[in-house]
Amino acid sequence: MSQGYDHRVTAMDMLGNRVRKNARHLSKWARREGVTCWRVYDRDIPEVPLTVDRYDDALVINDYRAPKRRSREDQDDKGEREALERDDADEWLDAAVAAVTAALEPGEVFVKRRERLAHHGAGQQYERQAEAGAWRTVGEGGHRFRVNLSDYVDTGLFLDHRITRARAAAEPARTMLNLFGYTGAFSVYAAAAGMHTTTVDLSNTYLEWAGENLALNGLAGELVRDDAREFLTAARRRGQRWDVAVVDPPTFSNSKRMDGTWDVQRDHAALLDDVLAVCSGAVWFSTNRRRFTLELSDPALAVADMTRATIPPDFRDPRVHHAYRIARP
Repeated sequence: MSQGYDHRVTAMDMLGNRVRKNARHLSKWARREGVTCWRVYDRDIPEVPLTVDRYDDALVINDYRAPKRRSREDQDDKGEREALERDDADEWLDAAVAAVTAALEPGEVFVKRRERLAHHGAGQQYERQAEAGAWRTVGEGGHRFRVNLSDYVDTGLFLDHRITRARAAAEPARTMLNLFGYTGAFSVYAAAAGMHTTTVDLSNTYLEWAGENLALNGLAGELVRDDAREFLTAARRRGQRWDVAVVDPPTFSNSKRMDGTWDVQRDHAALLDDVLAVCSGAVWFSTNRRRFTLELSDPALAVADMTRATIPPDFRDPRVHHAYRIARP
C-alpha cells in the first residue's frame, strides 16, 4: 500500500469523524431554531476542502479543490497527465462522498465541483447546469423556501445569510427594496414582517422563483425585471423611496442582458450612492468577495460592520460574506 494511499484513507477517516461530530452537535441547534437546511461541514479539515449542506434528508456536497497548475515542461504529455489527474481527482472525490454518506446516511446526494474561471468570477452560480429538477421545500426562520439541489451551482437559498435576512426584516420599516433579489429570500422575511417589498432582478427565472417563495408563505410583493442600476435611475426620476434596502450583488457579472460588466469592488460605491438616494432608512449591503474593502463617497454615513454578527453557527469560514448596515447619522 503506497504512502499516498495511506494519507488519503486517514484524511477520509478524519472527514467521516468530523462530519458525524458536527451533525450530532448542529442537529440539536437546527431543531431548536426550526431550520431544516444547514451546513454540516465547512472545509473544517484543510486537506479536505469540501462543504456539506443538509436540505432535510438530502445532502449537497461542494468540491472546492483548486485545479492543478502545470509547468511548461509538462506540456508535451499534457493529454496523458490530464487523464491521470482526472482519474485521481475522481477517486479522491468518490472516497470523500463515501465517507460523508457513511457518516450521515442521507436520502439523496448531489455533488458539485465549484470550478472558478478567472473571467467569470463568482457569477457562475446564476447559470443553469442541468435539468434534473431536484426540488425541495425547506424551512428557515418560520418560513418555507423552494430549493433546487441539482440544476444550478447554488440551490436558490444562501444559507450563510440566515441571520442577515432576519436582521434586515427587523428594521422599523414599512417598505423594502431588494436589489439583485435572486429567489426573494430577503423579501419573504420582510413581507412576513409586514413590509411591502419590491424585488428587482434581471432574471425572469429567479423572479418567478421569488414569486413562488412568497406565495408558498401566503405573501405577495412587487417583482421587477430590470438591471439594478437602471432601475435605481428610473426610481429616482419618479421620486420613489423605500424605508430599507437590501443590496446583495454578485461578485462579478458579464451578463449579455446588461451593458458592460459588473465588479463589486470597482462598482459598489457608485451603486450605494444611487441606493441611498432612494432609501430613507438603512441599507443592508453584502458581498461574498473574500478580499473586499468597503468604500463610500460620503464619510458622514454611519456604517456598522455586521459581518461577524451575521455569520451563522454552522459556518466556520469568517469570510464567507461581508455584511454592512449603512445609514445616515
